[in-house]
Amino acid sequence: MGVPSRSIEAAAGASFGVASMVAPLRRVAMRRPDRATLEADPARWHYAGPLEPERLLGQFEALAARVAASGAEIEWIGGAADDDLADAIFPFDPSFMTPGGAILLRPGKPLRRPEVGLHEALYARLGVPVVGAIAPPGVAEGGDLLWIDDRTLAVARGFRTNQAGIDQLRVILASLGVELHAFDLPMWNGSAACLHLLSLVSPLDRDLALVYPRLLPVALHALMRERGIRCLEADDEEFEASGGLNLNVLATAPRRCIAIDGFPRTARLMRDAGCEVTLFPADALCLPCEGGPTCLTLPILRGERPDGTPGVRGSIP
Repeated sequence: MGVPSRSIEAAAGASFGVASMVAPLRRVAMRRPDRATLEADPARWHYAGPLEPERLLGQFEALAARVAASGAEIEWIGGAADDDLADAIFPFDPSFMTPGGAILLRPGKPLRRPEVGLHEALYARLGVPVVGAIAPPGVAEGGDLLWIDDRTLAVARGFRTNQAGIDQLRVILASLGVELHAFDLPMWNGSAACLHLLSLVSPLDRDLALVYPRLLPVALHALMRERGIRCLEADDEEFEASGGLNLNVLATAPRRCIAIDGFPRTARLMRDAGCEVTLFPADALCLPCEGGPTCLTLPILRGERPDGTPGVRGSIP
């Protein structure tokens, strides 16, 4: 018998558990940029030119302020000052939270594999159980994983997640009562670029998602339509100008989200669909490093609070 699955609405007193991309975000892990990021070699890490440390830090703090103002509690990921893990500011990829606990993943980008140890230490500190881990030759990254509903998870096969990783995920998730559906990603700009499934689709509510239709897998689009999910189609110009990051939107509750500034048509598309969109500046943080607000956060707990409210919305410093 598998582990009983939780509802997407977190149980009273729960400290972990995720089975949705849009249920109210109550607890999230983040890691502040440190020397490894601020002094990173752009060629080695595939960043778009030299970084501007002061502006990058300011934009990260602007995002963190908006996450906290949504009502989410932030848990900070630690690590050694000299750990040389520039991409560790993007914690969505090295592990993945489920209703029963965390899965330790194995990034397809070899430079990122030591980050898994940071996540294992985080879960040990927070008392979150680890329900499985991806082992060689499997690779899998969180950016390729998408909750369709609390019993259905989509996974993309591409440069960052392979068939061996998918096979292992299927076994782990079956024990939790979760069905896995696999889809192929296109080549796009090749293996050096970062194209995840969540580069092409961001859920905004249980029945609403933002998508880039030209690269979205046909079978995934069909599954979303079958499940009653309406797709808002982002345009080519803003997708290309942002490297796909206009699609990287963090839902903090149904129809409430955080997105990067500078792409007004994408923001208007979501607002016209009834979404409350909070923007933050990201031209020194997200665009050069190829990671948006979803990548910069790791949901640990999603769901309504015991009193039925999604969270206390505070002011943004």
